[in-house]
Amino acid sequence: MPNLVLSSPLKGWIAPLDETPDAVFAERMLGDGLAIDPLGSTLHAPCDGQVIAVHATRHAVTLRADNGAEILMHVGLETVGLGGEGFEVHVKDGDAVKAGDKLISFDLDLLSQRAKSLITPVVVTNPDAFRIVRREQDHAAAVGDFLMELAAIGGAGATLAVAEGEVSREVVVPLQHGIHARPAARIAESARKFASDVALVAVNRRASAKSPVGVMALAIRHGDRISVAASGPDADFAVAAIVELIESGMGESAAPPSTAASAAVVEAVRPAAPSEPGLLRGVMAAPGLAIGQAVRFVSSDIAVVEAGAGAEVERAALEAALAQVRARIEQAAAKGDTARKAILGAHLAFLEDPELTASAHRLIAEGKSAGFGWRRAVGGYVEALRGLGDRRLAERVDDLIDLERQVLRALSGEEDEARTLPAGAILLADELLPSQLMGVEAGQVAGFCTAKGGPTSHVAILAAAMGIPAIVAAGPGVLDVTEGASLILDAENGTLRVGPDASQLADAQTAIAARHERKAAAKAAAHQESRTADGTRIEVFGNVGSLNDALAAAANGAEGSGLLRTEFLFLERKTPPDEDEQARQYQAIASALDGRPLIIRTLDVGGDKAAPYLPIPAEENPALGLRGVRVSLWRPHLLKTQLRAILRVKPLGQCRIMVPMIASLDELRAVRAVLEEAKRELEITERVELGVMIETPAAAVTADLLAAEADFLSIGTNDLTQYVLAMDRGNPELAARIDALHPAVLRMIAQTCAGAARHHRWVGVCGGLASDLVAVPVLLGLGVTELSATAATVPEVKALVRALDVPACQALARQALDQTSPEAVRDLCKTFRAKVGA
Repeated sequence: MPNLVLSSPLKGWIAPLDETPDAVFAERMLGDGLAIDPLGSTLHAPCDGQVIAVHATRHAVTLRADNGAEILMHVGLETVGLGGEGFEVHVKDGDAVKAGDKLISFDLDLLSQRAKSLITPVVVTNPDAFRIVRREQDHAAAVGDFLMELAAIGGAGATLAVAEGEVSREVVVPLQHGIHARPAARIAESARKFASDVALVAVNRRASAKSPVGVMALAIRHGDRISVAASGPDADFAVAAIVELIESGMGESAAPPSTAASAAVVEAVRPAAPSEPGLLRGVMAAPGLAIGQAVRFVSSDIAVVEAGAGAEVERAALEAALAQVRARIEQAAAKGDTARKAILGAHLAFLEDPELTASAHRLIAEGKSAGFGWRRAVGGYVEALRGLGDRRLAERVDDLIDLERQVLRALSGEEDEARTLPAGAILLADELLPSQLMGVEAGQVAGFCTAKGGPTSHVAILAAAMGIPAIVAAGPGVLDVTEGASLILDAENGTLRVGPDASQLADAQTAIAARHERKAAAKAAAHQESRTADGTRIEVFGNVGSLNDALAAAANGAEGSGLLRTEFLFLERKTPPDEDEQARQYQAIASALDGRPLIIRTLDVGGDKAAPYLPIPAEENPALGLRGVRVSLWRPHLLKTQLRAILRVKPLGQCRIMVPMIASLDELRAVRAVLEEAKRELEITERVELGVMIETPAAAVTADLLAAEADFLSIGTNDLTQYVLAMDRGNPELAARIDALHPAVLRMIAQTCAGAARHHRWVGVCGGLASDLVAVPVLLGLGVTELSATAATVPEVKALVRALDVPACQALARQALDQTSPEAVRDLCKTFRAKVGA
């Protein structure tokens, strides 16, 4: 194949890449190339090819030439922070372009004032497949002038760069969100068990599999074809282990972390301008309403000297600092809740990243200080992740910055200044780091609002776990708020009101007082039976996923458990639990409920949840593939073991069995056959209830057929909503539009209830809609008689049920079915609740 000639995409001065004031490009982390200091304001295609990526903030574009070479053009440095301001894009992903075609126009004056530098790197991002054999530099060029010539290495256009002599296997990545922080950490953990050098190779970019940060920087996405390559004494075993781990899906959920915050993702890089003076708008990170005073939370800079005191001294200092931070994180993880443990586990993986420490050690060997080496090493990866255009990866930048700060503090012997916070402090910051939020007591902070950040960041997850109302991405106006100013933070509506007047304060105080009073009253009456005002019995159960969840549900007045997620026993392990282990766990949960009904969902893996010992083949649409009951019937020995364990729980009959992802009556009959076989083996003759989950449109529209043989029906509104609306609930671009109160979903629920009523079967809801107080009246009006909510919301759901009248709810439901949008349904429901005073 002939060499590829690239022409200059910009008018300007061509400079060596080494002169780029950014370690990511100067140290060729993304590949080799040149840099152009622009004199023009339009970026052109340097060759014929296809646009494979236009960055979301419009400042960078990547082309794939006809011979497979990939060329990244990044206009200016740190221009991602402009959020697209000053840029106009003329192409989109997938477009075919010719050399000289316009790609991006930009405001040269604005960039010169706002960007770190105008210099524009032009980089070949697959240097393992193409090398630069000739280049121009140190002179001015016009658009179209010769820039550089590329030659293919070892077979032009090869898609995977694996060195000669390496053992390698290709794998298609099944993870819904690609290989981000958590799976990258698990891959690194597995790779470190082998003596061989192990790498992941994606489109001719490669990274050590032992480096979670390096793996993240590959930006591997769902469906990408990559290679796992290794060389060394145990290379075969290393490759097999990593491939198996990736193919397993690693238990990665398709949904963002389960908080109200994660459902509020918005595409905008920055929020819309305030609709009125003194009102800032952002995105909810954690729900709640708070009144307080502004407290500016500004992190002091940590100064580092560049020159070291000798390589041996600086290496020892860095290792001591890393050990100190590691011990602190391990100690915090040991006593933290689930959210903290997961976040701190990712921090430990980054801290032990060999590429980070190796990069720092290289700089130390060149005479730099430990602090300078560590800052430069972390900073390179921070900019690389920010430049990938992937929101999920960009949000992990905070974790790296957090670790940078902690290690630099340990090196200097300083601690973050302890600060006494006033009562009702609402923290205002550019961004908050996870360790900073973990460093404050939940009772000290009324809420926080940040200018930047994302709703699926680790700080957002922590805020929800700590019960702290929080807003992120509210824009630079957050930093202009005066210290001590009076504030109202309304996280659900994503607003921060600065300097509210007396009337606004009074309204907020009334709303907060009413919330507290309502919750206190609900808690006090939590153990009373749940009946509507007109006497209709509505069971209010709790969703549980562990023994602790069951204890919490019982303490909050749950009348049973409408959903036990048994996946907690099956995930994050190399082999499935045996019958005895399952029986012990189910018995403990049943005992915690003290005889109350326990509905146990059979194993629901596949799609967005994977177990390593179930090598489900890679699927183009995992949500539509081997999931739920399909996996159980695919591996019936696992189903039978689980059913036998459930049947061993005493007293017999406390446990009911529920089958997920049913789409046809044949599936229910197949499971019942296995259940009857298990009963015969255990010599059980008593009736054991077997129900189905309504999660697919097929199940909803054939509910009458299913109800003829199922003992009960329970609606999983989370999955039902995504299948009815054809919207992946794990897609952050769609999250804000996926609402279970959509009229189409409500019509499916209505059809389910009608079908069940023909055979006198009860219908429950165990999905997220059962915990949504706005939705409860509609559900009752449609015919639902059992609600299984989160443990924390059980008291309020029961209190609301007692205030409702079923005929009025039925009238509301009829109106809701005729609405044209979920927003209209919600408005209707809010008006209804206001009228009944609930």
